[in-house]
Amino acid sequence: KLASLAVQPVITPELVQGRVLLKCSFSPSAPGLYRVLWSRLSSPGRREQVHHESTSQAFSYLEMDGVNLRLGDTVFCTVTAFRRGSPEQQSQPEDSKGFYAGIKFLPESLEIAEDGKEHVLTVLSTVPIACPGQDDSCKITLQLSTEDLGKSSQAPGPPDIALSACQVDLLPGACSGSSCAAAATVTVTAVTDLAQDGSRVSRVGAQPVAPRDLLWRAYTPRDVKVTVRDLPTGNCYSFTDPHIITFDGWRYESYKIGTFLLCRSESRAFEVHVRQWDCGGHRSATACNCGVAAQ
Repeated sequence: KLASLAVQPVITPELVQGRVLLKCSFSPSAPGLYRVLWSRLSSPGRREQVHHESTSQAFSYLEMDGVNLRLGDTVFCTVTAFRRGSPEQQSQPEDSKGFYAGIKFLPESLEIAEDGKEHVLTVLSTVPIACPGQDDSCKITLQLSTEDLGKSSQAPGPPDIALSACQVDLLPGACSGSSCAAAATVTVTAVTDLAQDGSRVSRVGAQPVAPRDLLWRAYTPRDVKVTVRDLPTGNCYSFTDPHIITFDGWRYESYKIGTFLLCRSESRAFEVHVRQWDCGGHRSATACNCGVAAQ
């Protein structure tokens, strides 16, 4: 049997005259003919053949036409060497790694807490972005959305996460590493809802907005799963003639008449004022809560 290929086949994307092509490159250990089989993942663990050819060159091209190969496909190429006139003498077939064609979010999932911190989500395209016209249409605009998936025992509620932007633009760029466009970023923050609702799962979705390129029209990128870890909420109280309990559980009374600062945040523009009036009459000096204002 013939020797196997010296190097595992590799799939790389290219933009040629406005067409998105995938190139399967391999390094033969000796001259000969090569059978290249292109396939895509149709279901977990199952591949569907989309094209095959025999060539004497150490590469093979296949166009992403939106029919045989579409955005969202994970693509493989398998290369087998054989001798001219003796097709039965074959090398062991060599598989490329799967190439995902489409939009990627990095990281692919997030686990965050209700602590107000911003987490960066990077959006990139693994395939080149074609320019159908000479105007500003040379970009892909993605509309971002959030949805609370809740728990299996609960109905979905309001979104548990907030994004820094509703849209991001992917602009053309040279293919480098795993990206073929200028990467965009958006920040994800957990909504502090003051509710003891346990850890909840949300998703970030993306949808191309009115793309001119046929390749992008029927494509919906994969969602990003975001798990929001619940944090306990602090409480402070002022009630009746006012008994006050602070955030750390300290208790005292206040019998003064007037308007007072109940609490103030040291990190953001937030404070609460309370107004107390004389509710004891002539016999005793007693103050009661009669108003509250929050900023």
